[in-house]
Amino acid sequence: MKRIIIISFWVALAVGGAYAYTHQDQVVSLISKFISYETKPLQNFANQAFQTIIKEISAPAEKIRSLTPVSGSSTLTTDGIIRETNKQRALFNLPPLSANAKLSIAAGIKAEDMLAKDYFEHVSPLGVGPAALAENVGYAYILIGENLAMGHFKGDVGVVQAWMDSPGHRANILNPRYTEIGVHAEKGEYDDQQVWMAVQEFGKPVSDCPAVSQSLKVGIDSNSARLDEMSAELQRRRDELEDHKPKRGEEYNRKIDEYNALAEQYNYLVGETRAMIEEYNSAIVAFNTCASSNRE
Repeated sequence: MKRIIIISFWVALAVGGAYAYTHQDQVVSLISKFISYETKPLQNFANQAFQTIIKEISAPAEKIRSLTPVSGSSTLTTDGIIRETNKQRALFNLPPLSANAKLSIAAGIKAEDMLAKDYFEHVSPLGVGPAALAENVGYAYILIGENLAMGHFKGDVGVVQAWMDSPGHRANILNPRYTEIGVHAEKGEYDDQQVWMAVQEFGKPVSDCPAVSQSLKVGIDSNSARLDEMSAELQRRRDELEDHKPKRGEEYNRKIDEYNALAEQYNYLVGETRAMIEEYNSAIVAFNTCASSNRE
């Protein structure tokens, strides 16, 4: 009977030892896996980061002035100028521009400012140009353009034709990348004469391109911070396992199980974060492609 008990003891000891060494092999394997994954999500995110939007501004150098009075009606209207502008675009198979309230406000500010300060330039005496005008009215843009005209014209058709006869202004009207327009026409005194000030503000808004989720980026940052914490904890537990003596028994096996459970959580979070990064980077690529499409 004693012999049987002794044999059973050694069998149990052998099984227990085998169990411990099996788990130890798992630990070593998982440790090397952690090291290879530890910074990958952060590196991938940094390498595929959002590219800064290259904002473009088009302000033709040519000046459209017509100070000689014209016969018949010379009244200019906002709706008429937009209509005639879109007629010109249609002749070249370009889509019509949509009226935008913010761009119209910017155009009105520009026209009134030129009359009030007696100047006719894209940049005001205070240094305010088309980009600042758009930003001041809250128009987030990728591309902005401005056409100016001063004087007397044969109505809306006449002022648009004057712009079309000027290469720089024509390029703005026929730019395929613009999708929106704001217009303002106002009569006032300039250099002791009664003249019309007409302003076109063209734009391609940021909203034309697919949005990049900022909440997704917040989630990636949060997961990355959590992965750093978990990595440090895994390192601490690994050191503890390496120093543990003896490398067997219930306590040792419990620590191995806890380590492996944390490892599984870590690997799951790595996979989740990678998927989030791929989604975020795909959105960035789509946005950047849209922002730069048809760039001349």
